[in-house]
Amino acid sequence: MIKRAIYPGTFDPITVGHLDIVKRACSMFDEITIAVAKSASKNPMFSLEQRIDMAKSATEEFPKVKVIGFEGLLVDLSDKLDANIIIRGLRAVSDFEYELQMGYANSSLKKELETIFLMPSLEYGFVSSSVVRSILPFNGKVEHLLHPTVLKMIKGYEK
Repeated sequence: MIKRAIYPGTFDPITVGHLDIVKRACSMFDEITIAVAKSASKNPMFSLEQRIDMAKSATEEFPKVKVIGFEGLLVDLSDKLDANIIIRGLRAVSDFEYELQMGYANSSLKKELETIFLMPSLEYGFVSSSVVRSILPFNGKVEHLLHPTVLKMIKGYEK
């Protein structure tokens, strides 16, 4: 039986912290779908297409990973992909409270849907898309927070 998992998020942009979670999830699952959420309500810095392109570029080295965009309920996507495992990253206690509620909400909609939580490696515990977005407008150093191809893409978008 193929073990499929979904790693959903806005990925605005995808960071080395996200990639750390992906790398470790690859040792646990046969197929991982990074599901880039449209998330119009979050008013993302990058378009859905840009975020998908960045995620695809950053995960080329992971043959088990595919990247898609989605809008709607995660439970519906899990049915479409025949995947009953959701991967979520946790950096701090504040992440846990929100993610626990979301995991329970998803489980209430689809009993078979399991959420697993992975902590990033210690060196990536502070990395978030929000941190990157707060630094970018000031041309601050983000090389250590992003995959090199993502950084190159972002610099190309700024032109």
